This record gives sequence, structure tokens and C-alpha cells, in this order.
Amino acid sequence: MHADKDTLARSPESIRDSRVIPQWAYSLTNPLDLENIFGRKAPLHVDLGCGDSSFLRAVAQRMPDKNFLGIERLRGRIRSAARKTADLSNMRLLQIESSYAVRYLLPPESVETFYLLFPDPWPKRRHHRHRIVTPDFLNSVYVALEKKGVIYIATDHLEYFRKIKDIAELDPGFAIVELDVELPPTGFELIFRQKDAPIHWLALRKISPVK
Repeated sequence: MHADKDTLARSPESIRDSRVIPQWAYSLTNPLDLENIFGRKAPLHVDLGCGDSSFLRAVAQRMPDKNFLGIERLRGRIRSAARKTADLSNMRLLQIESSYAVRYLLPPESVETFYLLFPDPWPKRRHHRHRIVTPDFLNSVYVALEKKGVIYIATDHLEYFRKIKDIAELDPGFAIVELDVELPPTGFELIFRQKDAPIHWLALRKISPVK
């Protein structure tokens, strides 16, 4: 008996052959099966709002022993990212809201490193409620991070940076640490450098809250 085309299209191998995780391969209410998606078990790095994946691609090339997941809401960017990452077996892409993915789709203690680079600052006060970094968001990041995992955050927006830092300092699950890695520049970072705009970095490491 031969498998039909639909069965073949939905096989574990088809997931691993495609850089974009298809909607049928995961549930919106259950954590991702990361070992099945990547075809192996390895430390996971997640780029929240990966854009066209230029940054994540550069990092993934440096660390072939790790798995990389790019999360992006916009379909056009996902398509561009898929083209750029077609030759990287350690990368996958997921089209969905980053905050939703962190809260509902990433298994507890599954992520070694998060990257949140130049999130929309929503500068107008009436739009601040749309900002991704909130106490609830950091709590979800804490749950998804493995022990001593880290999230790197970058922004050119000073007021937003100060707000993020204030939220982090009030969270007993994180310690602000030195930026201990040299990361490749993102597209936004290159633009801001050309304008001589200062870039503000924050590295938060997961710790055990003091009881």
C-alpha cells in the first residue's frame, strides 16, 4: 500500500525538510515537539521578531551544534527568511505572534537563549499597551528558559529601554548581567549605527528567586 501525497506531506521528514513549521505540525494550545521539528535534540536559541532572519542566519552559521527558531508575525518576512535559510538544517521558522509563542508554544525550560532585538517601541503613550515587554511576558520567558538561560534585549529607544530595565529589576527571577557575547548586527542595528544613534543593550539571566 502506497502512502498518499497528503500523508507524505505531513510526515516528520517533511517538517524537517521545510524551514517553515507548517500549521498542521503544531497545536495552538500545546507545546511544540521541538525534537521532532528539528530532527534532533540540541540547545535552542529563539529570535523573537526575526524579520528576514539575517541576524539569526548569521548566528546559526556560527553555532551548527545548536537549534535556532525564528518567530515572526508577518508572512512576507517569513517567506523572505525561508529563502535565506534554505541551506541551514539547524534553523526553523514559525509565523505567529512572539508573545503568544513564548507563553503557549515553547515547552518549559526548553530555551537556552532568547533574542529580542529592536522590538517596536510604540513611542506614543496611548500605544504603550502594545509593547511586548511586560511583567507577564518576562514571566513567560522565565518559564521557557532553561536554568541559567539568558535573554538579550536591544533597542535604540531610551525611554523603552529604561522601562524594560525597570520591569527586569522588579522581577526576582532575573539578574541583569554583562553582555558576554559579540553578536552579528541586525538590519536595524546597521541603520541606527549609520545615524550614530546609541543602542541600548540588556542581558537578563534566569536565576532562582530568593525565598
